Amino acid sequence: MPVVTVYSTKSCPYCRMVKSYLERQGVDYTSIDVGEDQEQAKKMVEISGQYGVPVVTVDGEVIVGFDASRLNELFGEEKGVDLYDVLIIGAGPAGLTAGVYCARKLLKTLILSEDIGGQAIESWSIENYMGFPKITGDELMRKFEEQVRSQNISLEIDKVLILDRSGNEFKVNTATGSAYRARSVILAQGKHPRTLGIEGEDRYWGRGLSVCSTCDGPIFRNKVVAIVGGGNSALQTAIEMSGIAREVHLIVRSRIKADEIYVKLYEQKKNITLHTNAIISALRGTDMLSAIVIRDRDSGKETEIAVDGIFLDIGWIPNTSFVEGLVAMNDQKEIEVDINCHTSVPGIFAAGDVTTVKTKQIVTAAGEGAKAALSAYEYLMR
Repeated sequence: MPVVTVYSTKSCPYCRMVKSYLERQGVDYTSIDVGEDQEQAKKMVEISGQYGVPVVTVDGEVIVGFDASRLNELFGEEKGVDLYDVLIIGAGPAGLTAGVYCARKLLKTLILSEDIGGQAIESWSIENYMGFPKITGDELMRKFEEQVRSQNISLEIDKVLILDRSGNEFKVNTATGSAYRARSVILAQGKHPRTLGIEGEDRYWGRGLSVCSTCDGPIFRNKVVAIVGGGNSALQTAIEMSGIAREVHLIVRSRIKADEIYVKLYEQKKNITLHTNAIISALRGTDMLSAIVIRDRDSGKETEIAVDGIFLDIGWIPNTSFVEGLVAMNDQKEIEVDINCHTSVPGIFAAGDVTTVKTKQIVTAAGEGAKAALSAYEYLMR
């Protein structure tokens, strides 16, 4: 058996997914919490060049992040092409809820997703989901996942590359080389984080630049970090990181646009420095990020700030590239749906943040997922 080590943090859902995958495949591994053990955190950075988790070593090979494709190459097994009643793409609140509703209708269901929890897992604190006065996104999505796994539902971690229609069936091909067939499809793949779009940004991913503060935040204990964004998510991140990092810089393009409850909490923190009407114009550093340059949008004045890490909370882009030309979308690349989650293609339904539904909330996504499942059931019965 190979020697496998997983470097992780307690709050990282992607770390949990790696461990869950290895356990399902019967692979023994050693788990190291780099959020608690700073010496091991330094070792992880030395061997991987990464400030992000998870990092997995397999007999000396270093795998960064939840690389489903490589893990399947090392430990996975080939799967035959099976026919499902419903294929759900995405395992966030919409996709997981749709799965439970499909299972209750006794439909043969497969959920296919790159991760479990979607955008929701990156929330430090959720206070508006009924039944839970306060809960982290990771904890809430773990409860969703537990309910899904209690049903007769197949759940696979993989990335969809192609979705085709052939007669009355749909077929998907994935990054791991797998193929699946289904009589109907529910698109619930959500969105991915918007990036800065500045020169040299790619070289700092995992080397100080991150979009998942719940995953990587604990690694920056007693360090200096910057948060980019002025909405609820950005302020939540700044508030939580103020209890971990020594110093926090909040970079806001115009002004803070968060709910009053987060503004009041932010104002109580003494180690957060606010920079309004500012954008990041440059990133500095050799192997690792060491500084950012911010520019005042009015005066053009630039200021360099030494930081160890930066977290982006500047919006999201729909994951719809594999359905372009297949279903109708608006100019924001969101999938157009009617009140019952029908898309422009019979047999394809959509729910959650990937759609044109205006409200982007966990409770809304879950409700739309239920509607999409019931609509898929009606379609199959006809």
